[in-house]
Amino acid sequence: MPEGPEIRRAADRIAKVLVGEHVAEVAFGLPKLKRFEKRLTGKKVTAVDTRGKAMLTRFDCGLTLYSHNQLYGRWFTMRRPRLPNTKRSLRVALHTETHSALLYSASDIEVLDAKQLLRHPFLQRIGPDILDPQLKAEDVVRRLQMPQHNNRALGSLYLDQTFLAGNGNYLRSEILWAARIGPTRRPAELKPAEINRLARETLRISRRSYRTRGVTTTPSLARSLKERGLSYGQYRFYVFDRDGLVCHRCDAEIERRSMGGRNIFVCPQCQARTADEQRAEVVGK
Repeated sequence: MPEGPEIRRAADRIAKVLVGEHVAEVAFGLPKLKRFEKRLTGKKVTAVDTRGKAMLTRFDCGLTLYSHNQLYGRWFTMRRPRLPNTKRSLRVALHTETHSALLYSASDIEVLDAKQLLRHPFLQRIGPDILDPQLKAEDVVRRLQMPQHNNRALGSLYLDQTFLAGNGNYLRSEILWAARIGPTRRPAELKPAEINRLARETLRISRRSYRTRGVTTTPSLARSLKERGLSYGQYRFYVFDRDGLVCHRCDAEIERRSMGGRNIFVCPQCQARTADEQRAEVVGK
């Protein structure tokens, strides 16, 4: 599933061709939305923004197109009259005189007025957007210390959109590695220096991924690995999907584990378990 950085970059592409333009033609692939085609045709797009993994395309008539890509949804932007070569099902088509913004395969799509937008169950439930430029490290610390969050294992918490919207599977592996914290640890047991480091890396890694088209490694490391002939898929991550390969920090072998029903990638040395966890394991044997 695309994570916050990918959705934000898609929003940037769509904004580039739609914002400030009047939509000359609107088509919806879902029957429940057909009634909005005439209402949106001819309207100007005023903004395209995101809340976590949801995208909000705003029109000057007061309506907003809400879309969530879920697992399979994908946006394309094309110069008219071209269409992408895909067998996916077209769900949304917004055409200006010169360009098209096209959403395929998604099913979580609605057209909402201002009141409905405020009451939307997903938007009401989620936490702050991880890419919100107003979000500070101290804000993340406060959320980590909230009663509903501070006794949960970080590997599970960092998939929970009520904690921080836009976080996801590759980001949680990369953030926890950068902060040198194991996924089974809980905010309540972190020392002040650890929780502050985790908050800083939460913002640093997610924002770097947004800026660099999904690369979470530092620019210098990415450049060095690229010069050695590694592909984008091989140099973009510190640990995610790198099980069996050496850690860039300590040369230990990266491990693939399962947590929250999904794979998580960990350096067993950089993110060593706490002394209490090791003692508990010995006692349990």
